[in-house]
Amino acid sequence: MTVTVGIKALNEAKHIAAAIRSALVAVEPFGGEVVLADSGSSDATLDIARSFPQVRIVQLADVSQRCCGAGAQLAFQAANMPYFYLLDGDMILDPDFLVHGMAFLEGHREYAAVGGRVREVETANLEFALRAQQIARADARREGQRVDVDRLDCGGLYRASAIHGLGYFADRNLHAFEEFELGARLVAANWKLARIDVPAVDHFGHDLDNMALLVRRMRSGYTGATGEVMRAGLAGDHWAVVARRFAHLRHGLIVIIWWGLLLATLLTGHMAGAGVLLLVPLAFLWWRRKRLSLAVYSYLNWNVTAIGLLQGLLRKRTPPDRPLAMTMLKEARAPEGIEA
Repeated sequence: MTVTVGIKALNEAKHIAAAIRSALVAVEPFGGEVVLADSGSSDATLDIARSFPQVRIVQLADVSQRCCGAGAQLAFQAANMPYFYLLDGDMILDPDFLVHGMAFLEGHREYAAVGGRVREVETANLEFALRAQQIARADARREGQRVDVDRLDCGGLYRASAIHGLGYFADRNLHAFEEFELGARLVAANWKLARIDVPAVDHFGHDLDNMALLVRRMRSGYTGATGEVMRAGLAGDHWAVVARRFAHLRHGLIVIIWWGLLLATLLTGHMAGAGVLLLVPLAFLWWRRKRLSLAVYSYLNWNVTAIGLLQGLLRKRTPPDRPLAMTMLKEARAPEGIEA
């Protein structure tokens, strides 16, 4: 049993040393490898990574192709082992997770992938506060048991043979939700995915304020990923899974219908009805999120999701099974022991 930890990174100088160190410690018992897949960092990320002799470094040859899906696919392309763990450059991998994860996959041949518990460290931003709230609810439902899931957000351990059967790991066109889209293809191919009640990663995320994060996502193309996933589903064999399980798609379609109703009430002069249509979704989200600030953020985010759904549907697609061109920046040297 050998494993590759593939770390995808873009300007992660703040956390990359801790991410690499945690990965090296985790793979050491298995004689595994660590690959850094860089998407064209302009900060000190690569200089820091080069200080770890055991790490192999590859870089996306054409940075115009840079996106979340391309970064994940690049990491998998550079992997050589029967198991593959995808780690973001702002995460720290628990040193014991690979032991539990690989034992699970060895004992459950019908499962293509397994994840563990994710701890959101940075929760000042409402996006990550909301994510931490959702994770806490999921952990409470799990109560020490394995739970079958349809995706492994924030990374997971994958059986490489299952991925090779699909043709590619991550859709190189996706600006977000690449792990959901991968999970949908695996489920459509009759594989299972699971989360086990074992610590997996600490995720540091963004420390931007709420509006700055939304603006950044709109500029980076992230918000168009809902439409991109829809396009990918329509082009593949996993559309039924996307339609059934992709909540962002449902949210986007609901908001578009809501826009139509709101416009109709305004054009017909029913101002009271328009006021109700504006307030009812916010009231619902306030009840659901328990905090007004989270409700307002979700209200804005759902509207941005709907805009992105339309944007993503119109974006050009490259065949996702076409390999990405990559440049080898540094080969790995034989390990000499890792300090935990």
